[in-house]
Amino acid sequence: MNDDRYLRSIKDLEKVGSKWWPKEVREEAMKVSILQYLLDTQEKFISLLTLADRNKPEKLFSLIDASSFEYHLFLKHLILLTDVGSEPIQRFNASFEEIFPDGKLEFAIGKQKHSYKFTSLPTRGVPNNKKMQSDTLENLTAPCRNVELCKDLIMFLIYGAASTTARTAAVLYKCNAFEYLGQEELIKKYVRQNYIRVSRIVGGKEASDLGNVAQSYAVRYLAEHLGEDYNVVNAGTIPGVQMDDNKEVTFDIVVDRKNDVGKFKKYVGIEVSFQETSNSVIERKAREARARFQNTNNKRCYVAYIIDGAGNFSRTAAVSDLCDNSHCNVAYTPSEFDLLIEFIKEKIG
Repeated sequence: MNDDRYLRSIKDLEKVGSKWWPKEVREEAMKVSILQYLLDTQEKFISLLTLADRNKPEKLFSLIDASSFEYHLFLKHLILLTDVGSEPIQRFNASFEEIFPDGKLEFAIGKQKHSYKFTSLPTRGVPNNKKMQSDTLENLTAPCRNVELCKDLIMFLIYGAASTTARTAAVLYKCNAFEYLGQEELIKKYVRQNYIRVSRIVGGKEASDLGNVAQSYAVRYLAEHLGEDYNVVNAGTIPGVQMDDNKEVTFDIVVDRKNDVGKFKKYVGIEVSFQETSNSVIERKAREARARFQNTNNKRCYVAYIIDGAGNFSRTAAVSDLCDNSHCNVAYTPSEFDLLIEFIKEKIG
C-alpha cells in the first residue's frame, strides 16, 4: 500500500479542489433556507387556515389581504402540503381546457355549490417555481408580483378535489385542503405531519447553512458509495478517543464496518472544512489537530480531512497543520471523495 497518495499538502489540495461552493451544495442549502422560512411563517399560515370558512371560499382572500401575508408565500405552503409541485401544476396548465372546459372550477361543499372563474389560468409560458416566485428565498420574501395567478392556483389546490366534474376531481384528488379549513386541531396535525415529510426530503431543519449542508452532502455521498457494509455516522465518536479533558472527540463523520466486531475494531474519523471566505473555523480545527490525530492513532484508527475552499487555501499555516496530522487529505469533489473511499476500504476492510 502507498500512503503517499493519500497524504497531500495544501498545494496538492489546491490544485484539485473546487475552491468555490459546488452547485449541488448551493442548491441543497437553498432548499434548506426556504424550508426554514416556511417553518418560521408556519403558525401564521395555520391561523389563516383556521380562520377560513370552507363554505365561504371568497373569505380566504379577504383574510390573506387583511393579514399582509403574501399570496405567493401562502401558495408555497399549499404546494408543500398538497404535494402538488411545479411539475404537476405545469401539466394542469398545459391541459387546462380539458380539466376546466368552461374556464371555471365548479365545486360543492356539502350540498352547497360554488363556482370560481379563473382570471390568469391558463397562463402563457411555464408556471414554474420562478414564475410562482418560490424558487429562491429572495423571491419568497419579496412582495408578490402576480396576485391573480396565485389566487387561481390557491383555489384549485384547496378545492380541486371537490369539483362536481368527476374527471376533474379525479385529476385533482390531492387538492383537498378544504376538508381542514376552520378546524384548528385537524389543521395543525395536517400541516405538521406534512412538514415532517418535507423536512426529511431536504435533510432537516438542522442543516441551516452551507457548512452544515456540505457536511451532510459528504455523509450521503459516502453512505451511497460505500454501500450497506459500512456505517456512516454524521457527528460521531470513536470509542476511547478522548481529548486531554477526557471528553470524547466528536468527528464530523465517522465510518466503520458493520461486521467488524474485533477487539481492535477500526474506525475512520473525518473532518470537513469548506470555506469560500477566510474565517476562524479552520484555526480551531488546526489547534485540535495534533491531539485529535495522536489520540486516534493510539487506538489504531484513522483521521481524514476533506479540505477545500478559497478561504481555507489562504490559511496556509492552519491547513498545513491539518495535513500534517492526518492519514488522508482530500478536496471537495466527487473524484476526491472516491479517493477517500479507497482509503477507507484499504484501511478498515
